[in-house]
Amino acid sequence: MHRPHPEIDPQLLSESEEQRELRTVLRDFFTEVSGPEDVRKHLATPRGYDEALWARLAGEIGVHGLAIPEEYGGSGFTFAELAVALEESGRALYCAPLLPTVVLAAHALLGSGDRQACERYLPRIADGTLTATVAGFHDDEPGISAEHGGAGWVLRGAADFVLDGAGAELIVVRARTPDGVRLFACEPTGDTCLRTPRRVLDETRRQALLEFRGAPATPVGESGQVTATLDAGRAALAVEQVGGSGHALDATAEFVAQRHQFGRPIGSFQAVKHRLADVLVALEAARSASAYATACVAIASPQLPVAASAAAAVCSETFRLATAEYVQLHGGIGFTWEHPAHLYVRRARSSEVLFGTADQHRVRLAELIGLAARSAA
Repeated sequence: MHRPHPEIDPQLLSESEEQRELRTVLRDFFTEVSGPEDVRKHLATPRGYDEALWARLAGEIGVHGLAIPEEYGGSGFTFAELAVALEESGRALYCAPLLPTVVLAAHALLGSGDRQACERYLPRIADGTLTATVAGFHDDEPGISAEHGGAGWVLRGAADFVLDGAGAELIVVRARTPDGVRLFACEPTGDTCLRTPRRVLDETRRQALLEFRGAPATPVGESGQVTATLDAGRAALAVEQVGGSGHALDATAEFVAQRHQFGRPIGSFQAVKHRLADVLVALEAARSASAYATACVAIASPQLPVAASAAAAVCSETFRLATAEYVQLHGGIGFTWEHPAHLYVRRARSSEVLFGTADQHRVRLAELIGLAARSAA
């Protein structure tokens, strides 16, 4: 059972001067190169994002290596600095695979304690030359098995709806072995790993079905425990959702100040003010929940499972509310293909089920803090 009052330094919940400067740089960067029209253009490319922009983000600003230790080619900062980049990417609806590469795969490698694997892959993640993802992490019993043959380990089985599964150059796979569940690093090839892109609601976050047919793999670490990696992913997704919610609120507030009806701005009507106020209150709650989860990842707090699920539930519902009002207070224009609102609606709806629904996270929270046991009693 978790302590009711976790010990988190309040300073970790506030933005430092360095983080504010990073936010300013990133907001200017994304405003310049990742507007709605840029996003649409990149979605039509084979990889679904601008690879030159990906390299700039890694090389010029160093986003990919923010939370990677210096010994592995990173900057040696913490998840708190990476969270700033994730929030700004969510605000701009940046469509490159930051979440699977820089958060999930990198965190899984670091958490494995496998120095050789970290030395091999993390420097390339940090400099932007390697994209990566994870597979088999969501199921208690993964649908992938690993067999030890004469030439080494091979993978068999399938994993569906893998983030950036069709394009990632490295897949960290959680697979069954005769001795239990373990992690493996797989650099997929066409003849041993069939990758089928899935049609998804949010095209800015591509997913795929992976079918392993004797794919060569290398063991990573000794354990198949991935709870911390998934919770880091939930915290990262929550930060993205805060960024997207912030964009939706700002864009809507600007619109209602400009749109006139009955000789006055529609934002001057009390009903519109109340609806925007509701979004603002929800957004502030989401920021608080997200900041707490970010701090827990940054210091590897034992409270991370509680913080991650709380942030997932709160931020998912906030993003849904913010994008709904984005559409409604624009007079339904979100259903017009040329307007960016529907892109944010799609991202909100897909994100709220990515690592479990809000209801599933409430159930998990009840179990973590002991409420489920008391109810059963």
